[in-house]
Amino acid sequence: MTIQEGLPFLQDVAQAAGRQESRALAAMHSRRNTFRTWDTPREDMGRVPREWRLQPGLKQHVPADLAPFVKWFDEQPQARERFRWALRDSLDELLDGQRTGRWAYQHLTKTEKTYLGTAVEVNLTKEFAIDNGADLDWSIAGLDIDCKFSKDLGGWEIPMEMYLCADHGERSGRANHAALVTWMNDDTSQWAAGIVRITDERLRWKKQRDANGGLVRAYNRDNKRKLSDSARSEVYWLWGGLQTDLPTNLLRHLDPETRERILTASLPGRASSGQQRLNQLFYEVQDRIIGRQTVLTVGQQDDSPKRARDTRKPLRGKGIVVLGHQGSHPHVARALGLPAPVKGEWISTRLVPVSSDDPRPKFSLDGQFWTRARESELLDPEPHPAPDLPDGPESAWRHRFSFEGTL
Repeated sequence: MTIQEGLPFLQDVAQAAGRQESRALAAMHSRRNTFRTWDTPREDMGRVPREWRLQPGLKQHVPADLAPFVKWFDEQPQARERFRWALRDSLDELLDGQRTGRWAYQHLTKTEKTYLGTAVEVNLTKEFAIDNGADLDWSIAGLDIDCKFSKDLGGWEIPMEMYLCADHGERSGRANHAALVTWMNDDTSQWAAGIVRITDERLRWKKQRDANGGLVRAYNRDNKRKLSDSARSEVYWLWGGLQTDLPTNLLRHLDPETRERILTASLPGRASSGQQRLNQLFYEVQDRIIGRQTVLTVGQQDDSPKRARDTRKPLRGKGIVVLGHQGSHPHVARALGLPAPVKGEWISTRLVPVSSDDPRPKFSLDGQFWTRARESELLDPEPHPAPDLPDGPESAWRHRFSFEGTL
């Protein structure tokens, strides 16, 4: 075998490629992963104009032309749950808390805020495996429909190609198409989704008339128009109108003092560290699910989920267990009357040893019963260390436990 003159040896190519593929040089000066904190927003995420105020539990007749879309969503398994989590994930992806430490919409740049609508459409498309339309982005039940998002209720911007208009010439749509209009407000954990048929008449017109006394369409700089206030009654709201359970942005809704203690936690004489911040998070926030995004944002490290698991040892001495999704942990959570974490979730709680006749929900490990601490027991300056709960295969720990009820 001969080596062609002028070509590098294979090991030289590999070494050069290794240098090019490594982050080593860039990481020395990168600022994207530098820990930072953010101020509490002073302005609201969005607006709800008086004309667009929405109530929950609406009873509406389904318009015949929208019925195929409504029926399609009704037939999707757990559609409402999947929809609200797609909204949550869309915002979380932009916040990118692991790399930026951001925990509120208001921390986004102007460009990122503009992209949120695209992120919502992309995530809904993937979540529901929605097909491409002939003229519009989506096809649902064989019919074209577009997805529109706005942080302001009623603020959706409609392009010319979505509706018929003789004055638009070639830019006019081929039909009065339907739109799925979506909205969320992370400040209030509210969201909504509706379907409306777009027509020229249902879009905004200017108050002033032209020189001939005719109506003038209210275009913005991109030749788009918003729905008129009167068109609100034409929107069919999925799942009964206003929804009040956008998955909670935990850091956004903590009181500022608690959030500050978590995000600045450190050992004496040291700077804030990811492990200390996560220790403080599970110490401060007990008896409620803490999701992966919160852990990533607080830790701001590549291995934040591992560090969440590593909180168990230091907190155990304070009587606190941090439950995950593996081993005995979900069973312990259910026995204590807590939500059982799934993958990517954790929940912490303070435990106290009790007798077998204690009426509170409890479990037994190696003959000792444990239950959640009462408020008065939380004041104990020297809490009893919590048990070390196994998270391996069930066969290795099942015989050590006694749960009220069944596994």
